[in-house]
Amino acid sequence: MESARDIMEYDVAIVGAGPAGLACAIRLKQLKPELDVCVLEKGAEPGAHLLSGAILEPAALDELLPEWRREFTATCVAASTDRFVLLTKKRSIPMPLPPQMNNHGNFIVSLNQLGAWLAEKAEALGVDVFPGFAGDGLLYDPDDRVIGVRVGDMGRLADGSPGPNFTAGVDVHCRLTVLAEGCHGSLAKRLIAKFSLDRDCDPQTYGLGFKELWQLADGRGKPGHILHSVGWPLDGSVYGGSFVYHLDRDQVYVGFVIGLDYRDPEFAPFEAFQQFKHHPMMRKLLAGAELVSAGARAIVEGGWQSMPHLETPGAMLVGDAGGMLNVPKIKGIHMALRSGMLAAQHFVERGDSQGFDARFRHSPTGVELKKVRNIRPGFNKGFWAGLANAALETVTAGRLPYTLRNHADHSALQKLDEYKSPQRDWVKRELPPRDRLASVYFSATDHDENQPVHLHVADTDICVTRCAEEFGNPCTRFCPVGVYEIVSDDAGKRLQINAANCIHCKACDIKDPYGIIDWVPPEGGSGPNYHGL
Repeated sequence: MESARDIMEYDVAIVGAGPAGLACAIRLKQLKPELDVCVLEKGAEPGAHLLSGAILEPAALDELLPEWRREFTATCVAASTDRFVLLTKKRSIPMPLPPQMNNHGNFIVSLNQLGAWLAEKAEALGVDVFPGFAGDGLLYDPDDRVIGVRVGDMGRLADGSPGPNFTAGVDVHCRLTVLAEGCHGSLAKRLIAKFSLDRDCDPQTYGLGFKELWQLADGRGKPGHILHSVGWPLDGSVYGGSFVYHLDRDQVYVGFVIGLDYRDPEFAPFEAFQQFKHHPMMRKLLAGAELVSAGARAIVEGGWQSMPHLETPGAMLVGDAGGMLNVPKIKGIHMALRSGMLAAQHFVERGDSQGFDARFRHSPTGVELKKVRNIRPGFNKGFWAGLANAALETVTAGRLPYTLRNHADHSALQKLDEYKSPQRDWVKRELPPRDRLASVYFSATDHDENQPVHLHVADTDICVTRCAEEFGNPCTRFCPVGVYEIVSDDAGKRLQINAANCIHCKACDIKDPYGIIDWVPPEGGSGPNYHGL
């Protein structure tokens, strides 16, 4: 016998304890302390699922919490020097630093630690923060106004039946629901589809970002030094590049971002990142170093022209859930903070969501996105054409009288008989992790093996028939942790889903060429634990 669902009542319910959601919660309580506000977070603790480069432009946080500079004592290193290079297989060629990538006055932070600190500040103001509460669906009234969030059950067995420790989820009723789930959030995806909030914009386009924390050999770190690279191991048809951010105590963040609009069905993003670490420049840095932790997540790259409508009666989209990331800057934390703060101010002043979309687009943050709208899609015609376009857009400050279009990433993937993979001549690698399964260990991912699979494939027959023939099962390559596997048994070939490996990057929901994979939240508290990333 299943337990009845309890109901909790709030003025505002925020889904996602990232910078956008927590900034919204904090600002709501600052402006109107009597509001009842809660934040629902699917991770086991605030910050557990947060992963970003992450370089912080501090102005937004200065405005929200001026005390942060003296109170935030976790990873926070002032940027000191910037370097931008073009890599060939054996060389690194210095390049002029794009002005958007000048980090003077910025800070290298751990978004995981910043999120945990913001949650503490929110709770101190009276916000109820609920980790382990995964949003399972949105609640609507008869007029299709959003009236809250349904939180998923706990303790179901793999077949969906209640287990011995089953606990029914709760329904959170509220006047306003703020979706701050981050990139390609499951509730935001459903809301956008239900109300066609993307009818007047281009398809969203994404990148897949990898990040690792390394402990270097003594004396090898350069606190505050920031390095970005383009080029090898990517060919000119694949958008992407690296980041290397030096912390204190001889630690360094090493990362790689790859545009998910690549065409090659045999391309493996995880392998490209591992190859980058074996460039002579990186081998020298990482000699004698130890890998501490690792993770991966999708990143919104579509910008201004791919932002959906940011409001519907009873709900708003903020942060990455609304497509707010400045790709040329490689920064989104300040935009997440600003959008969350603006949503709070809008609700306090208006009492509803109406008008938030226009307000954001005309805000300084919206204008910032519009100015750089043509830089990322300029690379759709290749690397050098993209660089030339980026220079033109920078010189003209985004005032050219046109907007380049974006396309859906899954539509870019070509079939095996239509595309000849280039000879990449990648090197033999030795640095950890040795393979994708090993990287799961470094992400501290934890799922109960007995819980229902949270990766829904609408028609698995396609996987062993059409997809195998046409694309060679690209899910077995684009997933960074080996969730998808084609195995053979007595019944023949079949798709095996290793859901316990999933680190919630959502690349499968984005890149699947048939659109039959649906990522939904697993049981609350499951997933990666990105301590220090």
